[in-house]
Amino acid sequence: MLIAVGLVVVGALGAVVFAAVIARRGAADAPVRDTYPVPRQLDRADFPRPEAPWLVALFTSASCDACSSMWAKVAPLASEEVAVCEFEYPEARAAHERYAISGVPMLLVADREGVVHRAFVGPQSATDIWAAVAGARDPEAGIEPGLGALP
Repeated sequence: MLIAVGLVVVGALGAVVFAAVIARRGAADAPVRDTYPVPRQLDRADFPRPEAPWLVALFTSASCDACSSMWAKVAPLASEEVAVCEFEYPEARAAHERYAISGVPMLLVADREGVVHRAFVGPQSATDIWAAVAGARDPEAGIEPGLGALP
């Protein structure tokens, strides 16, 4: 009789462990949320030179210390192929609101259709910015694919 009770207890304990494993396996992790969401699509008509194949848009704020050095890193990217622009808050408040910019500096690299291919939030080095733009323009260039890439 004692053996039968022991087998029932072991069987019940095994069933509880099995149910716990199955329940845990079925629970999906919560989705990752961006602290500062990045726009995925821009209306190129809102930006200078919409005919340029590429756009590098920098969103900044007059009250942001980290923003002050970013334009000097972005401006040299201007060319026939790449339009560059800065939207400084509060002067460019409408653009910040339209694209729900919640963190600055925010740098967006978009193609002719306005699809954002690379983005950075926070201060970045000129090397990383330039490499991300080059990588977006030529995905076969072998530049680190994750640099500024969107998930």
